[in-house]
Amino acid sequence: MKKKGIKIIIALLLFIVAITINFNNQWINNSIYIISYIIVGFEIIRKALRNIIRGKVFDENFLMSVATIGAFAIGEYPEAVAVMLFYQIGELFQSYAVDKSRKSISSLMDIRPDFANVERNGIIQKVEPDEVNIDEIIVVKPGEKIPLDGFIVEGKSSLDTKALTGESLPKDVMEGEEVLSGCINLNGLLKIEVTKEYNESTVSKILDLVENATNRKSRSENFITKFARYYTPVVVIIALFIAIVPPVIINNTTFSEWIYRALSFLVVSCPCALVISIPLSFFGGIGGASKLGILIKGSNYLEAISKAEIVVFDKTGTLTEGNFEVQKIVPVDITEEELLKSVAYAENYSNHPISLSVKNAYSKKVDESTIESVQELSGMGIVARIWDKNIIVGNEKLMNEKEIKFSKTDDIGTILYVAVNNKYVGYILIADRIKNDAKLAIDSLKKNNIKETVMLTGDKNSVGEDVAQKLGLDRVYTELLPDGKVEKIEKLLNEKSKDGKLVFVGDGINDAPVLALADIGIAMGGLGSDAAIEAADVVIMTDEPSKIVSIIKLSKKTMRIVKENIIFAIFVKVLILIFSALGISTMWEAVFADVGVSIIAIINALRALRVKN
Repeated sequence: MKKKGIKIIIALLLFIVAITINFNNQWINNSIYIISYIIVGFEIIRKALRNIIRGKVFDENFLMSVATIGAFAIGEYPEAVAVMLFYQIGELFQSYAVDKSRKSISSLMDIRPDFANVERNGIIQKVEPDEVNIDEIIVVKPGEKIPLDGFIVEGKSSLDTKALTGESLPKDVMEGEEVLSGCINLNGLLKIEVTKEYNESTVSKILDLVENATNRKSRSENFITKFARYYTPVVVIIALFIAIVPPVIINNTTFSEWIYRALSFLVVSCPCALVISIPLSFFGGIGGASKLGILIKGSNYLEAISKAEIVVFDKTGTLTEGNFEVQKIVPVDITEEELLKSVAYAENYSNHPISLSVKNAYSKKVDESTIESVQELSGMGIVARIWDKNIIVGNEKLMNEKEIKFSKTDDIGTILYVAVNNKYVGYILIADRIKNDAKLAIDSLKKNNIKETVMLTGDKNSVGEDVAQKLGLDRVYTELLPDGKVEKIEKLLNEKSKDGKLVFVGDGINDAPVLALADIGIAMGGLGSDAAIEAADVVIMTDEPSKIVSIIKLSKKTMRIVKENIIFAIFVKVLILIFSALGISTMWEAVFADVGVSIIAIINALRALRVKN
C-alpha cells in the first residue's frame, strides 16, 4: 500500500505540472501526461491484458484501460490521466479500508502461540505447539501465551482473556482449574497438563473459524457478483452503440464527440462501488463483532440474523449459570452457620453436584474424625452420625419416612431439609442462578422487534416456569429430552414468517442437534466445546446473553449500510450514465460517478467496524 501511495503522489505531481505549466510545446505537456499515466496506469493495463488472455474480459481493469486509452486517442490527455489517477486513489482507499477491517479481525491472530515450554525428563524444552502431546506438562511463564488447552497442576495466576472473550478484567486461576490456549499469563508461573493437541485446541479452532469467516458469502454479495458479471458486458455493448450509431444517423455530429460520450459512459459504468463496498460492509460487520468477543462464521449468517423473529434459548448454561449454588439458608432454632456446617459434614463424602455446592458454601475444612457414620439413601438424602448426633439431610420424602415434622417451603429449586436428633432445624435452598444480564437480554430483544422469546429445558416444570416468569419469556417448554427439543424447534420453524429467521441459543455441549437445525445457531460460552464450534453459526466467547442483542443490532446496522451503498451507487451511476449518453456531463463527472461514489461507499462501509458493547 505504501508503494502504491508513492506512485500516486509522483503521478499527481507530474499531472499538476502538466496542467498548470505551459511549456509552449504541446509535445512536452503530452509527454508529462503520458509519463504520469504510465506510472499509475501500467499495472491496470497489464492486469486487463492478462485477464483477456485468461478469458476474463469484462472487468474494471478492462473498462479503465479502454476508457483512458480512448481518451488519449481523441486528444483528451488530462482527462485520460485524471481517470486513471483518481481510480488508483479510489483503489488506495479500498486497500486502506480492507486493511483496517482485516486488522480488526486479525487482532485475534495475536492469540496464536509461537512456542510451548514442555517439561521432558526434568528438562524444559522450547518446541512448536503442535509437537506437544496430550498429558505432557507445559510450563507457562509470566507474560507468555498459553499455547494449549489443559488443567493447572501447579501454581496460580491471573490470565488476560481479552483476546478470546473481550473481557477486560483478568481472570484468576489456580491448581485444578481448566485454562484455554490463547490467554496470556500475567504473573504466576503455571504448570499445565495438556488435554488437547494443538489442532484440536481452542486457539486453533478459533483461528480456523476466523480465517474462513469471509468464505461464506451473503445473498447480497452473491447478487452483486452475478450483477457485475452480466452488467459489465451490457454497458460495453451500449458504449459501442453510443460511439458508432449516432454519428452515422445524426447529421452535423462527429465521431470524436460520440466516442468521448461513450468513453465517459464506460468510466461511469464501472461497478466498483458495489463490488468493493458490499463485501467490505460485511467484512467490517464481522470485524466489529470480533471486537465484542463474538465470532460469526460467515457474512451469510450476519445477513440472516437481521431477519430474526423468534429467539429460542436453552436454560442451563445459557440463561442460568449452569452451576448449583446455595441460594438460601433458613435455620430454625439454630444459627445459619450451625445449619450449614451440619449439612457440609453430612455431605462430606459425596461428589454429587448438590453436595459440592454445600461444601463450597461452607468453605472451611471438615474434621473427618468427628464423622462416625454416613448412609446415603438413593433418591432421598443422607443419614449421618456426627458429634454424637443423628443428622438427617434430604428431601420431603425422607422427612416423611423418618416421621419428622417440618415446614414445607414453596421455594423453587433443590431443597435440603435438615433434622438433628429427629428435630427439624431448617432447610437449605440450592438452585442454578440466573445470569446477571439474562433479564436485560430478554427485555432488549423485545425492544429490538423480536416477536417471541422461547425457552426449552429438560428441567422439571416448576423450575422452568419460575425462570421464564422471572425473565419475562413468552413461552417455555419443560421436561424435554434432546429429541423433544428438536420436535419443538421444528414446530417453531413453521410458525415464523416466510422471510423471518429462528435463532437458537445454547451452551453447545448437548444442543448440537438444535443448533444445526435452527436458521441461526448461537453457542454461548462454547470456547471449550467442540460441539459448539462445529454446530453453531455464531460463537459468543463469553457467557453473556446480552451479546445476542449486540449481534442483532450489528447485523441490522450492517444491512442498513449495505442497502445505503446499493441505492446511492446505482442512483448516481444511472443519473450520470444518462447524462454521459446525452452529452450533458464530461469525463470529470464520470470520474466522480465512479471513483467518488466508490470512496463515499467505502467510507460508509467502514461504519460497520464501529460497535458498542
